[in-house]
Amino acid sequence: MARIAGIDLPKNKRGEIGLTYIFGIGRSTARYILDKSNIDVNKKVSEWNDDEQAAIRNIINGEFKVEGQLRSEVQMNIKRLMDIACYRGLRHRKGLPLRGQRTRTNSRTRKGKRKTVAGKKKAPKK
Repeated sequence: MARIAGIDLPKNKRGEIGLTYIFGIGRSTARYILDKSNIDVNKKVSEWNDDEQAAIRNIINGEFKVEGQLRSEVQMNIKRLMDIACYRGLRHRKGLPLRGQRTRTNSRTRKGKRKTVAGKKKAPKK
């Protein structure tokens, strides 16, 4: 089993897919890393030898922010937006969607479970 950037990569997957298990590496970045280290993208993770794993590790450590370092950077960016009280920061603070989505009917993921509000009672007729 290959362990890169503190993540155990699944050994039965193709290299291109296996690398995407690392936070901050997608398909195109994985393909770039494998091309730069001269490894076939279709080669399974279990078939990588120690030299190939070392080459991948060196490229990732040298050129990319991944896992904890990237997560902390993203959190710092969000905190900065909240501190300067810009529109996006206020939306983060309130737990609402930030990119112009409608909130009257959708956005349950951001808002959480529905909080029912009782309707207004009609005045009785005389």
